[in-house]
Amino acid sequence: MREMQTLARGLQILDLIADADRALGVTEIANVLQLDKSTVSRLVRTLANYGYVQPYNGSRGYILGKRVRQISWHYLNRMPVRETAKPYLYRLVEQTGECAHTAVYSSGKALMIDDVEAEASLRVVGGIGRLIPLHCTAVGKALLAFSDVPIPAVLEKNTAHTITDHATLQAHLEEIRKQGYAFDDEEHQEGVRCLAAPVYDYMGAAVAAIGISGPTVRVTDDRVAELAQAVLAAARELSDELRAAAVQKGKR
Repeated sequence: MREMQTLARGLQILDLIADADRALGVTEIANVLQLDKSTVSRLVRTLANYGYVQPYNGSRGYILGKRVRQISWHYLNRMPVRETAKPYLYRLVEQTGECAHTAVYSSGKALMIDDVEAEASLRVVGGIGRLIPLHCTAVGKALLAFSDVPIPAVLEKNTAHTITDHATLQAHLEEIRKQGYAFDDEEHQEGVRCLAAPVYDYMGAAVAAIGISGPTVRVTDDRVAELAQAVLAAARELSDELRAAAVQKGKR
């Protein structure tokens, strides 16, 4: 029983560090989890020894370690939606001239599981494996609007355009449901606009979001409708392919 309790506490610490958007120190972890500081220190050292957490830039704070990233890569590479979506990302880049990406829900945020960059010198630089907020990104809002993903308790302000009021966000999500796609109008990053649409599995559940990101000088108001149609078509066809693959697999 003692070993099970130790394991549970170690997992709690790992979850806390994973959900944080900054490095966490031993004292803060101990306060949040209401654990003895010496116990937390011992558990953090153990997690660090096995590569699950690591000090951040030589500070006393900790972030996720290399082992977690290795596991994440193994997980991402086995996800059928990631590989199935890849051709659609390349198509979106060709059609729109903007960067394209696929995201899923993970630990209270949107996890980018694939990125294809555009060739333009001025472009939005992505990064596979990064976690981004739900409430102020196109892929995040698509996941919030079309699945049972919970709305974050705290809506942090990233730019002057970020929605930080829950009632306003709820109304905004309803509009997203009506139009079928989500639009990030410089809400996560100044000078960047993004569009995304939900991807459904064979049971009709929204399991991912696919979208594009570009600078405001190219993703202009008069292009939004055209870009949205390209994203919606890619999401619809990707969903159809995932459903067909599941049906085919079930017949074997």
